[in-house]
Amino acid sequence: MEKRAIVVCPGRGTYNKEELGYLQRFHVDRLPALSFIDDYRRDIGQPTVTELDAKEKFSFKLHTLGEHASPLIYACALADFLAINEEQYNIVACTGNSMGWYIALSVAGALSHHDSIDLINTMGSMMKQGLVGGQIIYPAIDEQWRVIPGKKAALLSCVDSINQDPANALYLSIDLGGYLVLAGNESGLKAFEHSVPQIEERFPMRLYNHGAFHTPLMQEISEKGFQQLHAVQFQAPQIPLVDGRGGIWTSYSTDGEALKQYTLGHQVVEPYDFRQALTVSLKEFAPDVVLVLGPGSTLGSSVAQTMIDIGWQGLDTKEAFVARQKTDPVIISMGMPQQRAMAMI
Repeated sequence: MEKRAIVVCPGRGTYNKEELGYLQRFHVDRLPALSFIDDYRRDIGQPTVTELDAKEKFSFKLHTLGEHASPLIYACALADFLAINEEQYNIVACTGNSMGWYIALSVAGALSHHDSIDLINTMGSMMKQGLVGGQIIYPAIDEQWRVIPGKKAALLSCVDSINQDPANALYLSIDLGGYLVLAGNESGLKAFEHSVPQIEERFPMRLYNHGAFHTPLMQEISEKGFQQLHAVQFQAPQIPLVDGRGGIWTSYSTDGEALKQYTLGHQVVEPYDFRQALTVSLKEFAPDVVLVLGPGSTLGSSVAQTMIDIGWQGLDTKEAFVARQKTDPVIISMGMPQQRAMAMI
């Protein structure tokens, strides 16, 4: 029986040491369909994604650079999308986290192949001459993946206090379900690190090679995006899209110019609310399952935490979610070898 599915596209930070060789392991037969990505990068003098994926060793300095990480993640995610068994799954909507919005535009058909890689490669390369600010992640959930009442508000109040010092700049970057991603300048990030307790000897955690995405510090990046991507043609998607505000773009109601303005404007300089994007996707499109494209599998936990937060299909704890996954999965993470087979042709 065909299942209704929403597709969630991953953002930066999902291609790491464990993902090296992802295309070679899982998608050798789909590499011809990804050749436009390699052709584009070859033409502008950048290493191809297949060359990067085939490296003998993973290098933080090489593989996590925006100009390499973004197209690598796009190639892996697109290959996963092309591998979905369309006879088993009816894809009713697409969304994504942060850079995953660009990937969602591609897989939903709102951009041509050339315009997709042009957008992703160009925006990923914007800080090639040096990062603007940075990002830090901090949890707002308990051990059962339930959002702690008042926790997010308290963290944002801390951000407001930090910004009372004019030397500091700190903003909400992404609401990631059970976590908040904050972004700002170095003094703002350090002030936050000194203001909150350490959790699990991991948090607050700096995100390596990540700039101050989705904040006013990206205003110049947004302006450059409009300049450099003026020829990119946005069009109505073939599959409904849910953006980082929870806004829905459909095949019959989308204005291409408005979609471009959101993508290169608001989406770059304002917070990305992945929790809201997913909540709207679940409530408006009522899927049987959520397919999370690879590479990586960390985004699956954020999806689960949002499901728990809104009580999706009665899920109220991590324990309940894990039990459900064993019998009737509501999330299939294609970056996990043991799950990807359930989604593939």
